[in-house]
Amino acid sequence: MYAVIEHGAKQYKVAQGDRLNIDLTDIPGDAKTIELDKVLFVSDGENIKIGTPYVEGAKVVASFETTAENALVKARKLYPTHFRRRKNSRRRIGHRQKYLQVTVGRIDT
Repeated sequence: MYAVIEHGAKQYKVAQGDRLNIDLTDIPGDAKTIELDKVLFVSDGENIKIGTPYVEGAKVVASFETTAENALVKARKLYPTHFRRRKNSRRRIGHRQKYLQVTVGRIDT
């Protein structure tokens, strides 16, 4: 069984037991699970449900390893560079995105 969910501006194909890095959201620090209810597609091998835009009543329950505070993961650091030719103008900026690492527990349809 797998599902396609939407979280933030991204879509993820998830199955039970998958580890997933999702965008950082506001959740209580002592939370153990998070419910992702924007399910676009659900398949269990023989039955398929496609939402318009979301499947009614479907949700994906994901859990954190310990707590939400400890599930914070940092991506690798990126260095975008701005450069203008013939102007002696260069600018280097560092950016490091933060994610929540969750494990997909169950898919409810």
